[in-house]
Amino acid sequence: MSYRTLRVERDARGVVTVALNRPAKRNALSVAMIDDLTSFAAEANRDGSLRAMVLRGEGEVFCAGGDLEWMRSQVEADRETRRREARRLAAMLRALNELRAPLIGAIHGAALGGGAGLAAVCDVALAVDGTRFGFTETRLGLIPATIGPYVIARLGEGRARQVFMSSRVFDADEAVRLGLVARCVERAALEAAVEREVAPYLQAAPGAVARAKALALDLGSPVDDAAIDRSVEALVDAWDSEEARVGIAAFLDKRSPPWASGTRKP
Repeated sequence: MSYRTLRVERDARGVVTVALNRPAKRNALSVAMIDDLTSFAAEANRDGSLRAMVLRGEGEVFCAGGDLEWMRSQVEADRETRRREARRLAAMLRALNELRAPLIGAIHGAALGGGAGLAAVCDVALAVDGTRFGFTETRLGLIPATIGPYVIARLGEGRARQVFMSSRVFDADEAVRLGLVARCVERAALEAAVEREVAPYLQAAPGAVARAKALALDLGSPVDDAAIDRSVEALVDAWDSEEARVGIAAFLDKRSPPWASGTRKP
């Protein structure tokens, strides 16, 4: 199957690499990319011979968050359209989180907003030294809603609250301390580090790996329909707020919102 926004390759071992492939847009999550990732996950789950998957980004950054054109469309959308788009994003995250085969993230440059959410749905995420992370939605008057269930499941509430609301950008070392990524490596060592994560799965029974992963998800912090519904409604409520209207307008106009320190209210 071909994808508009992804580069997908499979090697002879049954290891699939899926690369976000909008480098000119810093691999921002567009509607097309969200749909492609959802379709990729469905196709991957139909193939019981896959041993492991690697998620990465082409170009200078892994994923810079939401696509600018998608944001523009949401500004003028009605509540039901916003709800539909939030569910589209939530469905993609759930599909990646529940992949049968293990998902290994190879993250470089930046993983912001939805990009940090993608890191959270990986079974193991590796980050290159100097990679920047952040849940930057509150700068815009929004909240990290649809990624929230996966971020909280990965970090735990206490660690998540250190970065979930502040929009503070943090480095790869802190991402390791928080538990968002497993290890931080030098750029030249990334491929070898990915291979070290892949290698054990090539000695394990694929069906047993899938069942063990499903059990881990079930015994941990399950992201169920109710949690997804709450996250979707929280995002729709945020989009309906005056803060979001002002914050998104400021972002699109490339100026600071009125709540940013040192700026004046209009």
